[in-house]
Amino acid sequence: MATKIKPMRSAFVLLFLGVLSMPINAKTPDDGVCKKPIYLTFDTGNMAVAQTVADILRRQQVKATFFLANEKTIRGDYSLDDSWKGFWQERVKEGHQFGSHTYDHVYLVKDLPPSSTGIKRVLMKAQFGNQANRATPYTGAEVCAEIQRVNTRFQELTQRPLDAIWRAPGGKTSPELIAMGEQCGYRHIGWSPAGFLGDELDSGKYPNQTLLDKALRTVKPGDIAMAHLGIWSRQDAWAPVVLEPLIEGWKRKGYCFDLLPISASK
Repeated sequence: MATKIKPMRSAFVLLFLGVLSMPINAKTPDDGVCKKPIYLTFDTGNMAVAQTVADILRRQQVKATFFLANEKTIRGDYSLDDSWKGFWQERVKEGHQFGSHTYDHVYLVKDLPPSSTGIKRVLMKAQFGNQANRATPYTGAEVCAEIQRVNTRFQELTQRPLDAIWRAPGGKTSPELIAMGEQCGYRHIGWSPAGFLGDELDSGKYPNQTLLDKALRTVKPGDIAMAHLGIWSRQDAWAPVVLEPLIEGWKRKGYCFDLLPISASK
């Protein structure tokens, strides 16, 4: 997970995300740059509240980062099908940021010993696709191919490449897995501990008001916040109730919203 960014006089500070560090661009109200940034990010999920999230972000004039996998949606299709082409094209026009969440939503199980020929490997389990629910050894090249599949598909849908970032499903990483992604040019982006917004938690135990209050109390400038465009496991959807009051509450605290400061798009 990411550690919190503390303000510095320099225009750049280091943000550590696993083994990743990135420059942060501090902004001031006078020059239009975000001085107390929050980095709002969304993973695809089942897309049940995708349009709701998009509408709120547009209304609040907030830019966010989307991490895309080809996940099954509540419509019975998949989030990178042609049926979602218009949705992703609109988000590109709005100037959001986009990263890979692995094409088949592939979870890390554990690191493996090197092969007999010395090739490093990790054990992964896909949620979707031909290898769904099977634990399969992946080499670094295979990890890169899985990350890159999203980039290829996203360009087919939008004519725009992904930014050079990815997020492991479930946030499950190891130094080995992160290094594999970096070998093909993708930096891993986790989230801050306080930035876990709880939209996948049991709504009976964690009602929306409780999650809203906690996020307003604990998230601080420099944190990366994470939610989804839809979650199967939560009965009371989080985004329609919490997202807009949360954004407004952060704004009242003087926080602003910025895109993750990364190198140029791939």
